[in-house]
Amino acid sequence: MLIVALSHLIVIPAYFFVFIFLPEKSAPVNAHKVSRFWATLLFTCFFIRTDIKGKELINSNVAYIFISNHNSQLDIPLFARACSNTFRFLSKIEVTRIPLMGYIVKRIYITVDRKSREDRVKSVEKMKSSLLDERISVVLFPEGTRNRTDKPLLDFKDGAFRLAIDTQLPIAVLTILNTRDFLPATKFEMKPGIIHATWSEPIETKGLTANDVPMLKEKVKELLLKNLGK
Repeated sequence: MLIVALSHLIVIPAYFFVFIFLPEKSAPVNAHKVSRFWATLLFTCFFIRTDIKGKELINSNVAYIFISNHNSQLDIPLFARACSNTFRFLSKIEVTRIPLMGYIVKRIYITVDRKSREDRVKSVEKMKSSLLDERISVVLFPEGTRNRTDKPLLDFKDGAFRLAIDTQLPIAVLTILNTRDFLPATKFEMKPGIIHATWSEPIETKGLTANDVPMLKEKVKELLLKNLGK
């Protein structure tokens, strides 16, 4: 917690510099660079290394719906380390209430009030705009929350797959293999070592319709389970 707190002294001014002094259109790209630096700084100070396989499968010029399993708070910085593409997370509105960081989250992520149907609809439109208008990828955890159970995966929600079909953009799946070994969702403790994750071949959605959501959801789930099994 001390390392995270001290790192704020470096990265928060960097984010504000991006938002205030750099052109607005370039802000997401430059903010993502700050996020990648922050993730590298944290993992270095935690004595954690990352082993990411399949990076060559991800085209830096393509907007993706990134999908992953979710077991730990370390999944967020890991994603920044795993991918050079600029992307936005879908974040809970509660995070925006954190002083300073809340303002940054509102600028670089897409937020949603899960209790409000109207806000959920707005968040979907914001994601579509990010993907189609700005060509900035979106990261979604289809389990909806961190997995605190002994199961390899929780049940998937449809949202990520509907979004992929509506935008006709590819899904890129990152299987995170062992972050729960370093920072479990059920308790606060950490240890050094190597976090492993692997990218799979992106899944095209061109030509798919809303009727294909169950098939697409099952395909991604089977892919994640296969990689977790390995």
